[in-house]
Amino acid sequence: MAGPTEDYQDILVSNDIKHQEEDTTGKNKSLEKLAGVGGEESQSAAAERDMAPPAGSSIHRSGSRPQLDLSKAEIQGNFEERDPTILLPNQSDDISHLALDIGGSLIKLVYFSRHEDQWNDDKRKKTVKQRLGISNGNRRSYPVLGGRLHFVKFETHKINECLDFIYSKQLHHGGMDSLNWGSGSPSRDNAVIKATGGGAYKFTDLFRERLGVSLDKEDEMDCLVAGANFLLKAIRHEAFTHMEGQKEFVQIDPNDLFPYLLVNIGSGVSMIKVDGDGKFERVSGTNVGGGTYWGLGRLLTKCKSFDELLELSQRGDNRTIDMLVGDIYGGMDYSKIGLSASTIASSFGKTISENKELKDYRPEDISLSLLRMISYNIGQISYLNALRFGLKRIFFGGFFIRGHAYTMDTISFAVQFWSKGEAQAMFLRHEGFLGALGAFMSYEKHGLDDLMVHQLVERFPMGAPYSGGKIHGPPLADLNAKISWMEKFVRKGNEITAPVPMAKPGTTGLGGFEVPSSKGGILRSDASALNVGVLHLVPNLEVFPLLADPKMYEPNTVDLSDHGELEYWFTVLLEHLPDLVDKAVASEGGTDDAKRRGDAFARAFSAHLARLMEEPAAYGKLGLANLLELREECLREFQFVDAYRSIKQRENEASLAVLPDLLMELDNMSEETRLLTLIEGVLAANIFDWGSRACVDLYHKGTIIEIYRMSRNKMQRPWRVDDFDAFKERMLGSGGKKPRPHKRALLFVDNSGADIVLGMLPLARELLRRGTEVVLVANSLPALNDITAMELPDIVAEAAKHCNILRGAAEAGGLIVDAMTNSLDGSKESSPSVPLMVVENGCGSPCIDLRQVSSELAAAAKDADLIILEGMGRALHTNFNARFKGDALKLAMVKNQRLAEKLIKGKIYDCVCRYEPASTS
Repeated sequence: MAGPTEDYQDILVSNDIKHQEEDTTGKNKSLEKLAGVGGEESQSAAAERDMAPPAGSSIHRSGSRPQLDLSKAEIQGNFEERDPTILLPNQSDDISHLALDIGGSLIKLVYFSRHEDQWNDDKRKKTVKQRLGISNGNRRSYPVLGGRLHFVKFETHKINECLDFIYSKQLHHGGMDSLNWGSGSPSRDNAVIKATGGGAYKFTDLFRERLGVSLDKEDEMDCLVAGANFLLKAIRHEAFTHMEGQKEFVQIDPNDLFPYLLVNIGSGVSMIKVDGDGKFERVSGTNVGGGTYWGLGRLLTKCKSFDELLELSQRGDNRTIDMLVGDIYGGMDYSKIGLSASTIASSFGKTISENKELKDYRPEDISLSLLRMISYNIGQISYLNALRFGLKRIFFGGFFIRGHAYTMDTISFAVQFWSKGEAQAMFLRHEGFLGALGAFMSYEKHGLDDLMVHQLVERFPMGAPYSGGKIHGPPLADLNAKISWMEKFVRKGNEITAPVPMAKPGTTGLGGFEVPSSKGGILRSDASALNVGVLHLVPNLEVFPLLADPKMYEPNTVDLSDHGELEYWFTVLLEHLPDLVDKAVASEGGTDDAKRRGDAFARAFSAHLARLMEEPAAYGKLGLANLLELREECLREFQFVDAYRSIKQRENEASLAVLPDLLMELDNMSEETRLLTLIEGVLAANIFDWGSRACVDLYHKGTIIEIYRMSRNKMQRPWRVDDFDAFKERMLGSGGKKPRPHKRALLFVDNSGADIVLGMLPLARELLRRGTEVVLVANSLPALNDITAMELPDIVAEAAKHCNILRGAAEAGGLIVDAMTNSLDGSKESSPSVPLMVVENGCGSPCIDLRQVSSELAAAAKDADLIILEGMGRALHTNFNARFKGDALKLAMVKNQRLAEKLIKGKIYDCVCRYEPASTS
């Protein structure tokens, strides 16, 4: 069969049809995780029972659903290979990682690619897992594979391009993953792909002839509802309102989701009352939908595509065609019945009394009038059906909307007008993929049907090559393609456009609104890809169990909905970009390849910022934490694993060299003086932050030790936020009464070097001395000069060479596997039995969202009664307002003037020591 065609000019893709190179099979441990499932017949039977739909479910489950058989699976060849071959000798059914929704106008695809398994199950991690009570087995009785969900769409009349795309990624054979399973895997004849929509019947023979696969058909309504329920439960910033050009995200409580009205606007419109998972009823519909708009628009304007017709509407003025209330009443409102002069009295009504032919009307005006007519009526009919059943929430989906501000405003106005503000129109970012997602979820082996929000992380890397609002080629398949494309367009002087740029929001011109502010602008042809990234499925992410109220938790402290605030932080990030690129290139040896990647990273991240400046809600609700995480993800996308690697090593070595003297000094102090000195040390050492321009400037003026001493000398109380006395009373007591020590403390550490070695490690040592278990919580992946969980054990082991307390605790916690036998100088105290442990936090950002933490951190938190958050990212940018079930201490030196002014009404280098006793709410 022929390979994929070169012509993907008209493909409307999601933000990230990317990383063919990432579609690799899991590592050795993937097999170990999977092989425990289905190895015995009884286990398979139990899994089948657990996967069965709940009683009364109306969702059809095909008897031909393919099964994943992992019994007697084994790795073939060398275990040290990067991608060893995995043999599945008993696999009889073929499996697929693809589902389709084939509609009359568009084909929607959802496909899955696996994550590489990075779990390194060494002795240290085994010890930590055993102590924290983490089971080696998956909590489910069937496997949940980490990976990514991608979203793609094609025009149905170009179905051959869709088939070429599926073939190019081998999605009909389980994706690129399956290609590494070796010659021992069974023949892939008679593979089955889940599909829904009318095309699942119409194109059955074509899929069999071109790809050799059978389409296993799922009911369309079942899939729409299943997809919508999944998104509303699992994607935090999925639903939003859109009024007068303003988008606001709505957080839906999964426990209070039902009932609602789902309005799916495709070629026609279906209105579905949803009462629960698998419980729904189609209550109404209309044949006046997206097909009507496109069909009439094509006849009246000669447009060649739906998106061209939408683009015309952006430049239209419907007042030349529509009869308004003001036209009837001499420019006046009809206030008695609540109609403004600009309200449409009759769509296309003016054409009755004018002696004009079709050619005398502007296509732009026709398109706008037609769009308003259909959108308004859909909104009105939807509200009337919601009224029938007493429903307050109406969700609109389907590719008719396509993220078009004018369409959403019109629908929203209709719902608001007729309901007098009591009902609310809400829209979905994955609006067009409901059916495809529902079909995909019918592969129950993925276990996606009951995922909650914390297990899915959405990313927005660079996707297909966009410039000037046009797609200039096929999806970027690999890193070199991305770099080459950027270089090519920069040489030609073209502006690089961020993925899926959107038109600026405008108002509707309906019911008293003004004519759209975006009139004369361009709705770019790729806007119909909407705001869809890749959903990263990370099954070991959980909600931090010590949050006082997870439903009310908001990690971001800085409000970027303020345009001035947004512009300021964008400027900060752009000013820091050259220095970051220099460090990233240096970390890779300064090679020509590293320089090319560094330049491409800078352009890609700048493009992301440009798009977010134009449309702040493009990637979901935007917070400062999201911006900083986007920067780190972009670095990793261009294969900069750790931009500050060498800097961190130097700073760690310099700090460890002076640690013994510091510990000796601390041991000669009284208990009260030592506690104050320790907190001062944490605050002083927190100055070492390569993410701060003010601190970067300091590094050019002295050594790490000189800067640390300067910072310590400036530790004068009272600090800007100073709760030290309350913390001291909790730790030391008052009136001669000694308090109970904390059982376990979680120390969220920040930067490498002095911050961890001279600040947080001595504080951890003090807690250990008091009999408190200590868990150091560090990043899973590098971000700026933050310490990582992979680096921490070596640092603790070095520090333990000079301290019996740290040595004994590190041995008990599994950080030092082979006990040291050499006698130590320093403290004569016996080694404590309480452990010192290290766990990863599950993120790779300077900030932390406690709705998405690693399972080992969640396990460690269950017995913790003290949380210490240190650093600007974790204690100020995020979590400054967070409340916890345990005592919380938030420590940071403020290294940004604007943050100091906004958050604590202070100045740069002010200190924060915020103590909050356990929340009783």
